[in-house]
Amino acid sequence: MSIDVTTIGFTKTTAEDFFGRIKSAGVRRMIDVRLHNTSQLAGFAKSDDLAFFLKTICGAAYIHQPQLAPTEELMTAFKKKKGDWNIFQNDFMNLMAERKVESHLKPDEFDGSCLLCSEDKPHHCHRRLVCDYLNGKWGGRLNVRHL
Repeated sequence: MSIDVTTIGFTKTTAEDFFGRIKSAGVRRMIDVRLHNTSQLAGFAKSDDLAFFLKTICGAAYIHQPQLAPTEELMTAFKKKKGDWNIFQNDFMNLMAERKVESHLKPDEFDGSCLLCSEDKPHHCHRRLVCDYLNGKWGGRLNVRHL
C-alpha cells in the first residue's frame, strides 16, 4: 500500500504561494523536520504562527518532529562552514540509523502529510533524505512529491 507524502521548504516564497501549494496538495498534516522551529528568520513559518495558518487556511494539523532533524553540529558543518553535501548526507543518514527513527514512527503517520524545512528545493535538503531513509526502511512505501 502506497503512502502519499509531500515535502516543502519555506524560503524564497511568499506566504500566499506556500500555503496555496499546501492547500492544493490536500495536505492534512505538516511534519516540521527542522531542529529549530521558532527562529525570527522563519517569518510565517515560526511554529505557533505556522500551526495557526495551517489550521485556518488549509485545515491541516501541525507537528514538530526534531528527531528527523540534523544535529546543530551537522548543520553548522554543512551550512555555516560550507561543508560537502556528500559528507552531510552520509552523516545525517547515519544519525537517523543511530536514532532508529523508523521504529519510533509508523508509515501511516505520513499519509497525507508534508515534511517541512527551510530549503526551497529538495536536492540539498534533509527533508528529502528523511524520505529516502524511511523509504529504504519501509520497503519503498512512501510516494514522495516535492512541492
